[in-house]
Amino acid sequence: MDMIFDIVLPALAYLCGSLASAVIVCRAMKLPDPRKQGSGNPGATNVLRFGGKLAAGLTLAGDVLKGVVPVLLAHLISGSPATVASTAVAAVLGHMYPVFFQFKGGKGVATAFGAVATMVYPVALFMGAVWVLTAMATRYASLASMAAAVAAPLFALIFIQQLAFVVALAIIAALLVYRHKDNIQRLRDGTESEINL
Repeated sequence: MDMIFDIVLPALAYLCGSLASAVIVCRAMKLPDPRKQGSGNPGATNVLRFGGKLAAGLTLAGDVLKGVVPVLLAHLISGSPATVASTAVAAVLGHMYPVFFQFKGGKGVATAFGAVATMVYPVALFMGAVWVLTAMATRYASLASMAAAVAAPLFALIFIQQLAFVVALAIIAALLVYRHKDNIQRLRDGTESEINL
């Protein structure tokens, strides 16, 4: 039975992650497709640019829940650290490469935060602190997101010391940094958009 959960729970997490909150919210609110507006990224930040705070808030909530719900189910049904960890990674992968939307998804920050907060909430608190401090110091949301993601496995290694969680957080961090490759180039060029704090 455990082997079944090892396969089924991550698979369900991937499918859950594949539900593009930004696209669903924009369709429901009769807004333009976020993949064809602004930055083209189906995430809350881009939706905020053209859809307003309500649409962005709903998108953010949906993206976070895509990480929370599958990982919470993995905790409750299996409890195996390896299964919980693989479920978290699968949820983030689903958001980034959604099977329902031609594998063109978002950058995964909100979904990753939801997954991490449910998997190892103390690490999520440290991630939040790193994000806020980096954003305040640099005013770049992309840089803050990458810094928080990279810091997560280090915090897990120090405070949690559960190998499955450390490995999962390292994989998620690598995925997030990769998905921010365009932002990295803009940071190098000095053309990255700043956030208003």
